[in-house]
Amino acid sequence: MKMAELYPTGERAEIGSHTFTPENIIRFASRFDPQIFHMDAEAAKDTLFGGHCASGWHTCAAWMRTFIDYWKGETVRLIAEGGKPPNLGPSAGFQKLQWLRPVFAGDTVAYGVTLLSSRPLASRPGWTLNTMLCDGTNQHGVPVIRFESTVLEFE
Repeated sequence: MKMAELYPTGERAEIGSHTFTPENIIRFASRFDPQIFHMDAEAAKDTLFGGHCASGWHTCAAWMRTFIDYWKGETVRLIAEGGKPPNLGPSAGFQKLQWLRPVFAGDTVAYGVTLLSSRPLASRPGWTLNTMLCDGTNQHGVPVIRFESTVLEFE
């Protein structure tokens, strides 16, 4: 089975959600993005965001974690139904990353993926390059993150 057979082009699949707790925001930021609006809830009130918010890189990492968990579940489901799941490999990269709105402490972001295109690679017989729109929306329905990713698929 190919990704393009499993997911119709242009149809969004909900892959899960992640709640950004103050503790996790600080934990991630202290290791990877120690800016004041990620590290100190009180000081964050006086920044351009006006509150304690997650690093954009944290929102990306949470999307990836959510996708991996989703894909593991999809693989189990497809096998249980007698199908053969697509053999996905690594991403060949991403583009058009947009952090559209801040993700504040306490926000829950629902993540999704939409297959945009799928094409065989002429240089690698049996390989397919899938382009996907990856996104996240907060609990108020406001888009907070969007990017395009390419994922390799092998026969």
